[in-house]
Amino acid sequence: MMSALEDYKRAPKRLKVSAEDDEELEEGEESDSASAGLVHDDEDEEEDEGQIRARRKDHASDTHHIAPSPVVHVRGLCESVVEADLVEALDKFGNICYVMMMPFKRQALVEFEEVESADRCVSCGSREAVYIAGQQAYFNYSTSKRITRPTNADDPNSGNKVLLLSIQNPLYPITTDVLYTVCNPIGNVQRIVIFKRNGIQAMVEFESVQNAQKAKAALNGADIYAGCCTLKIEYARPSRLNVMRNDNDSWDYTKPFLLRRDRGKGRQRQAILGEHPSSYSDHGYGSHCPLLPLPGNNRFKRSSHDIPEVVTYPLPQSSSYMSHTSSSVAMVSGLHPSKMNCAHIFNLFCLYGNIEKVKFMKSVPGTALVEMGDEYAVDRAITHLNSIKVFSKRLNVCVSKQHAVIPSQVFELEDGSSSYKDFAMTRNNRFTSAGQASKNIIQPPSCVLHFYNVPPCVSEDDLQRLCTQHDVPGFIKYKVFDAKPSSKTISGLLEFDSKTRAVEVLTVLNHYQIRIPNGSNPYTLKLCFSTSSHL
Repeated sequence: MMSALEDYKRAPKRLKVSAEDDEELEEGEESDSASAGLVHDDEDEEEDEGQIRARRKDHASDTHHIAPSPVVHVRGLCESVVEADLVEALDKFGNICYVMMMPFKRQALVEFEEVESADRCVSCGSREAVYIAGQQAYFNYSTSKRITRPTNADDPNSGNKVLLLSIQNPLYPITTDVLYTVCNPIGNVQRIVIFKRNGIQAMVEFESVQNAQKAKAALNGADIYAGCCTLKIEYARPSRLNVMRNDNDSWDYTKPFLLRRDRGKGRQRQAILGEHPSSYSDHGYGSHCPLLPLPGNNRFKRSSHDIPEVVTYPLPQSSSYMSHTSSSVAMVSGLHPSKMNCAHIFNLFCLYGNIEKVKFMKSVPGTALVEMGDEYAVDRAITHLNSIKVFSKRLNVCVSKQHAVIPSQVFELEDGSSSYKDFAMTRNNRFTSAGQASKNIIQPPSCVLHFYNVPPCVSEDDLQRLCTQHDVPGFIKYKVFDAKPSSKTISGLLEFDSKTRAVEVLTVLNHYQIRIPNGSNPYTLKLCFSTSSHL
């Protein structure tokens, strides 16, 4: 395997593909179930060479008429797969010049140097099972002939020692200490810069291009903590990082005055730092987060004398731990002028953290400030809500320069409600204690909503009428979970035509008060995004 990886690392590395390119590259690809049907039984393997060649030709014309391409779309990957696993499994078909991971989709794009190599990969996958990291994967040509890169990517000498890390589903804090612990066992880290405009991203500068290549192959697609904080790694454009100060968001490890201490070596592939940060408690994170030691790994294992002493730094004071570029206030723009108000923003954003205050900005129409419980709630909201469509308008969610929402210039919105509302004391916040927070599954928007806290007398037709009365789309499928005879409420799932429709229903109907005849208190309808993709 190591020789294949060395050849891959020496190949010219081509850089970043945008999120928009991800969607474009997947168009026309068949589903996993269709791919599974390409694996033939033992009788088919006894066909002569001419029959196999004819069947391959028919298969190529049947898969949505996708022409052969050096880029192969790989599906059905296991959750723990990393870039090095794909190189190890597919290098036998030909030289690989680039791999792009899509961890949450359990997919990847692999670009071979020659289209014949891609043809061998797709053809082999149609005849027999091909395993990647112990799980059968499925292959088809991509609709793209090449994964797009910046202009200098074709230069064989354009290797970069700076990596761009995108942290997906950042349920826990991502600091320089966390990233150093993850990356340094693979190769010496010199500088780290973390930025939080569109989700959580970081640039990590290694001592050499070779160290950066090893780190990308070993960590791309891995989870820092179990089931979250997934790494998507590309080469960055800058060749060197400039660090102005040492704190949780940036650090220069080449400074001579820093203290030194020992730390564990190696890494665990799927959950690099374990289940969760060891200092996570009922009160969030303290001024310092002790990190779990990393178990050894035989892929890029370094002997004990190869591992330098880990550079650490003085512990920050708790009062400054969340200062500098972090903020517990999110700025949301692209809001529909007549259909979005403070309550609707709360209904959507409360899925990712406690909401303190919401204020619409009079000077910037369609824009609001949302003060959340902490900066990590803002990070989660940005990760999952930025760029989604709500009422035909695309939201832009980013970190605000403000550190608190001040109730100034209060005015009336188009629907007659106030432009400012304080939610600090509402019982509908879902992260008020560690026990309550642990019941929330942080999910991106999906077309299936989970409903709960509904009185048993409410039927499917009642819920459909509720959607009609509030001018939001109706659901197409309904499922109610079995409840105990003594249960006072019911729960279930609602499936909608699209993710956008589900988001709109949740935005309007979450926390709707359901009153029943002869009932003393109303029931509060609770909605959240389901882990199910369909019913």
